[in-house]
Order: sequence, then C-alpha cells, then structure tokens
Amino acid sequence: MGRLLVSGAAAVLGLTMLTGAPTATARAVPLDGTFPSRIALPNGFQPEGIAIGPGPTAWFGSRADGDIYEVSLRTGRGRVISEGPGTPSVGLKSDRQGRLYVAGGASGTARVVDTDTGELLADLTLTTGTSFVNDVVLTRDAAWFTDSSQPQLYRLARTSRGPAASATTVPLTGDWVQGAGFGANGISTTPTGRHLLVVNSTSGLLYRVDPTTGAATEVDLGGASLTMGDGMLRQGRTLYVVRNRSNQVAVLRLSRDGLSGRLVRTITAADLDEDTSFDVPTTVARFGADLYLPNARFTTPPTPTTEYWVTKVRARAGS
Repeated sequence: MGRLLVSGAAAVLGLTMLTGAPTATARAVPLDGTFPSRIALPNGFQPEGIAIGPGPTAWFGSRADGDIYEVSLRTGRGRVISEGPGTPSVGLKSDRQGRLYVAGGASGTARVVDTDTGELLADLTLTTGTSFVNDVVLTRDAAWFTDSSQPQLYRLARTSRGPAASATTVPLTGDWVQGAGFGANGISTTPTGRHLLVVNSTSGLLYRVDPTTGAATEVDLGGASLTMGDGMLRQGRTLYVVRNRSNQVAVLRLSRDGLSGRLVRTITAADLDEDTSFDVPTTVARFGADLYLPNARFTTPPTPTTEYWVTKVRARAGS
C-alpha cells in the first residue's frame, strides 16, 4: 500500500498520530485537486528543515525536541514518525532508499532515520567541540553537513546499504572567512555536481568548495548579497537561497562551474497565495512546480500553542 500517513480511521476522524500526539489541523484540499498552499504543523513544533520525496511526502524536523513529522503534500495531514532524542533536528535530506539524514544542531550530531518505519538507523557524533550542525546535502557517495560555528564540513560516506559508521571532518580553507556569528549554513552542489556550494549567513557570501580538499572559492554574484542565507536548493543551474529573517528567497542563475551567478528574481510575500504567508522561512524543497518552505518564526517566542506552518509558492526561476 506504500507510505500511509495516517490510518483509515485517523484520516476520517482526524484523531491522533501513531505516537499519541495530536495531528495538526489541515486545511481542506481544494476541490480543483490542487495541493494546499498552506500546511499546518503541530502547535509548538518549531520546524527548521524540510525534505521531500520521492513522491508527495515531506518530512520536517523539530528544533524543540528533534521529532520528525511526516506530511502528505496532497492533503496536509501528518504524523510524527520518529520521536526525537531531546536535541534539535535541523537540516534534512531524504534519499531514494527511504533514509532521512538529519543535522543535529548544537548537539554536534547527525542521525539517519528510516522514513517507512521511523527506526533510528544511525546516531553519529560529528564533533565534540562547540558546534551547530546546520544543514545537509546528499551527493552520490556521501552526506555533507555544515557547521555554522566552525569553519568545517563533515563528510559521511553512504552507499545503497546505508551510511558509514563515522564521518570525516573537512576544514574550510582558501577564500573562506568565518567571521563572527553564524558561518556556513545552507549547502548544495554545483551544476556539474563536482563541487559543493556553501553560503555564509553573516557575510552573505557564497562559496564553491572542493570536496576533496575543503578549499573554498568565493562565487562572483555581481554584487548581490545573501545575508541571512539559510537553506538552499539547486535545480539545474537555478539556485534558490532562503534569506530567513528577510522573508525572501533569492533566485540565482549559476554558471555551469558554479564560480559565478546572477540574481534573477526575489520571491517575497507578494508571490504567495492570499491564504498563506512567510514568517522567517528557513529552508526549501521542491515538489513538481512548487517550492515548500517551513516557517520557523524565530521572532515569535515559542510556546506549546505557537502555530507553525509550511508555505507553498510557485517555483518560477525568472529570466
């Protein structure tokens, strides 16, 4: 039957998640068959990361306790599939084998969760020093994690059978300037797939990183700034960079080698449907022609009743 988000009874009655916690209140699916433009997450959830697919299924991590919440993009209904360890779940990425790679924030860890069963497949300590393991991208043979507190990345080898038992630390060198505040945040790959792209949230600079050496080269953006740059998503030569507290998504057209790019569009609240909004979106994933962004609401004090939601917007790349 594939991946079922709720049992038949829960789908009809809107009762409880399998873990016993209540589901978020979902808006009705429009009669024209389109997916909802706003998806409610559980009150108090404190989302940060998102991963989508394969298929119209998304996963979100909680900064509050590390829970993983699974949602149907078609209906907006969801459930907790994996209870967290009490430490944050931040950046997320899913692979085609049904594994979810989770950045652990200030815990200095990474986890791997089975999205079908919720089973914890791996719980890895990436560093014991001061850290904020923030985001993750999957390449053909590795999961790469950023650390916003230290000028370094973590490489976790992966195969079709699963992740390695430990990760390798790769220092960032070359043009990289750590500076004060959050450093490396969002991470992606170049259009060729041979290098990594990493944004520095505080300086607003984008770097191309050689994965074999850690040598970073500043990407020429023609003067465009990516301050408050958070999660990133590359589709072909289009790079989406979420600028969290600016409530914007910068849309860049990259050169094939990833050494230059130009700002072609900025997605703002004006691009959203009238029934949704941005409130400090942190990262982005895509399904079909649409982008999905969880709103972390960093400027709103979190309480058990604070509302959180996911915003959908059309993924027009610009000219």
